[in-house]
Amino acid sequence: MNFEIHNEEIDHKLEAYDYILDETLIANKPYKIRHESRLMIVRDSSLEEDFTTNKYTKNLLDELRKGDLVVVNDTKVMKARLKVELENGKLVELLVLEKADQSTWLCLARPAKKLKINSQLNLKSSLAKDIKLHISGIDTETGGRFIKFPENINDLISMNNLLDIYGEIPLPPYIKSAEEESFHENSYQTEYASNPGAVAAPTAGLHLSKSLISNLKKKGILVMPITLHVGYGTFKPIDQEDLSNLKLHKEWVSVSREVVEEIKRVKKRDRRVIAIGTTSVRALESCYSYEMGDLIPIDKYVDLVIKPGYKFKAVDGLLTNFHLPKSSLLLLVSAMIGRERLLNMYKNAIKEKFRFFSYGDAMYISPDSFLVNKKFKL
Repeated sequence: MNFEIHNEEIDHKLEAYDYILDETLIANKPYKIRHESRLMIVRDSSLEEDFTTNKYTKNLLDELRKGDLVVVNDTKVMKARLKVELENGKLVELLVLEKADQSTWLCLARPAKKLKINSQLNLKSSLAKDIKLHISGIDTETGGRFIKFPENINDLISMNNLLDIYGEIPLPPYIKSAEEESFHENSYQTEYASNPGAVAAPTAGLHLSKSLISNLKKKGILVMPITLHVGYGTFKPIDQEDLSNLKLHKEWVSVSREVVEEIKRVKKRDRRVIAIGTTSVRALESCYSYEMGDLIPIDKYVDLVIKPGYKFKAVDGLLTNFHLPKSSLLLLVSAMIGRERLLNMYKNAIKEKFRFFSYGDAMYISPDSFLVNKKFKL
């Protein structure tokens, strides 16, 4: 079946990205050995067998060539979930998203309606003294609250230090796990996480073990890091049916000159750039400057939306997870191989009992599986 012809009008409707998933297929804990997760490999759509389901993530090694470039997101998940006490003694949960101004931080709250402007909060820990917080405003985009922390909590380093004492790892709500907090502090981080700033893990990277990374390098495959601090823009549910003017919340991205230059060298040698996770895709594609007609280093907030119709400038292949219905991540992968084809792959994954979401199994979108004309020549 030719999945490259698709209805653009349908592609721009959120309902078209829905699917039904048995809750028993949602993974609540990771594999003991990261690279033992199952791997669906998506190949050229013209082939009779255009995908395989009998592989494991460790088999990614066989799919890549000497000289390919693998790009990983080295962001580290902060213990961004805080339990705070209201003036009446009741508890409310905060999720620290990002710095707003000086020592004021944007936080999601649950339940948010209890947090009134100008009220005080008390942050407690058995390990340290109580800290007073102040609610200074409401963010209309996220529905979150602007929370004023002590004056010395004015950058990511100081906030991360505070969260290490008072906070907990912010697991997605669909993970129903009986494991101790300390278990997720390790399992919900990639092996190469080094830059604190995320409030959710770049979960495709959870599949890469130290031994798999080592074997990739031994084969002559380059592995280089970028940073995208996973935030509200990645996990926020889409709340509009018409996707033609979709906007996503900004996220901080840093891509070095070394990575940009290596991408250019790799492409000149007819090798491929393989992104580990949709966050790496979003970061790399945000490097393209339409003004200069080229990739450039960046160190800034980005709000790039990748959906069907997008032409890729940097990325040739992708290792990713199986994503939530109606999510921006599903739109991104659909831009690579087509919405109908992707949902057909998901049907097969469900039939074969693949595990879904953060701790689940993986899908490798190979370079030859991309839709025709969805790559942009630099």
